[in-house]
Amino acid sequence: MTLKVYISVDMEGVSGVVHKDHTSRDGDDYQLARRLMTLEANAAIEGAFDARALEVVVNDSHGTMRNLIPELLDPRAQLITGSPKPLSMMQGIDNTFSAAICIGYHARAGTSGILDHTMSGRAVYDLRINGKSQGEFGLNSGIAGYFGVPMVMISGDSAATSQATDLVPDIVTAAVKEAVTRYSAKCLSPIMAQSLIKEQSKLGVESRELIAPIKYPTPTTLTLQFMNTAMAEIAEMIPGVERNNDVTVSYTSEDYLEAFKCIRALLIIAGTL
Repeated sequence: MTLKVYISVDMEGVSGVVHKDHTSRDGDDYQLARRLMTLEANAAIEGAFDARALEVVVNDSHGTMRNLIPELLDPRAQLITGSPKPLSMMQGIDNTFSAAICIGYHARAGTSGILDHTMSGRAVYDLRINGKSQGEFGLNSGIAGYFGVPMVMISGDSAATSQATDLVPDIVTAAVKEAVTRYSAKCLSPIMAQSLIKEQSKLGVESRELIAPIKYPTPTTLTLQFMNTAMAEIAEMIPGVERNNDVTVSYTSEDYLEAFKCIRALLIIAGTL
């Protein structure tokens, strides 16, 4: 079987990135941040190929999902870019992959980390899977697990890597910074961060058979707690969505991807308010 590796790349967890001026397309430091993001992606790509991967697919997973700089990206990798995408941060993954890697990930909403949020910092106060709060890593692990693919490595701030270990105890981690406050951090230098990511990505891919994919019990209930009542009022109009309280809705399905796509659509619709 061909060794294929999938890499999802976010931005908030990249070393040196600490503020919306880095992560917003109109931010003064955005061009610097997208270059650092691309270099960390390259480090993960290199690590995967060092682990004897024959194919690597990279998915730009931040904001508009048009951040990675194509001409700077390792030419051995294929790039998925643009938004919206049906599987969002995990677009392109399927059961032909042997391992998945998350680069530049951040802590879930309401926890102490750099730029913590879950899917939408403007709309989501909390997201729960079968009653337990999860961030984007937990949500995306369910997508990878749906296809039988283990999450083998994550990089980001120390809060993100700790939360990943809580869900996937054997995952390989690369903590490239530690939060001081929500908008400040003690960071590894870019060169050291990229070196660590390369090393840990290689180790993660090599350890893939020791790491179990995440399979959430079915039926699976995904619950969204919005920032305001108007968002929940709009979401409640979608068939199958249950209104739990003033600001919370949920959707239950025997199929995890169906539940994910419903929640993703709710955010697109309700998040415009």
